[in-house]
Parts: sequence; C-alpha cells; structure tokens
Amino acid sequence: MTCSRETEGLIRVATEAALGKLATDPVVIDVSERLHLAEAFLITSAPSERQVRAIAENVMDEMSRQFGILPDRIEGRSDARWVLVDYGDLTVHVLVDEDREYYALEKLWGDCPVIPLEHLGVVGHELGDVAV
Repeated sequence: MTCSRETEGLIRVATEAALGKLATDPVVIDVSERLHLAEAFLITSAPSERQVRAIAENVMDEMSRQFGILPDRIEGRSDARWVLVDYGDLTVHVLVDEDREYYALEKLWGDCPVIPLEHLGVVGHELGDVAV
C-alpha cells in the first residue's frame, strides 16, 4: 500500500461519515500506482438518491469539521445518482446501488489493490456489511 498517512486519515473519516448515514459496501481502492491525481478511491452506495445525497453531505461536513478542508470539486450533487467528492488525494464516489452495479468501478480498477478497512482503523460498521 502506498497511500500516505494523511490520505489514510482522510479515508478513515470519510468512510466513517458515509457509514454514519448507512452507506453500504464501502470499498477503498489504492490507485496511487495508476493515477497521479489521487491516491485512493472510496466507493460506496445507497438504495436511493436521497440517501446518496445525505451520505455525500455527511462526508463533506465531517471532512470540514475534522480537517477544515473543502472538496476541490463536487460532481453529481443535483441528480444524486452518483456524487463524486474530490479531495485531491482521496476521491469519494457515492452511487445509487443499481448505478454502482452498472458502472462497476471496482472491476474497472480491479488491478489496483483494495485497502482493508480494518487496516485503516475504521469503526462504526459491522464487518458483514462491508466489502473488504
């Protein structure tokens, strides 16, 4: 794994914030060897646009509260089927369940390592609900 400690901290807070709004199946992919724009992707989903929006908003609120940072870019906020929140080294993808299945980001980046949430010290989730 080549993510920096700073990025690991961002991942931990973003994942816990997403789980706090009932995000499902969070997966963290280390893209640092393939991309120079980011170190990791957090991919998660929810059954409805309303919940996708709530998850993305909670991630942004917690990142601002805990680190004093705002996203570099936000995409998809109005439709809320796929909200992308870009923090530079960490890109958060929150998708409606069927869009996540259709776009299959985990398969697209399948040659990149998955970072186990336990390695990051993520709390507040049931292991059975989390893809690791």
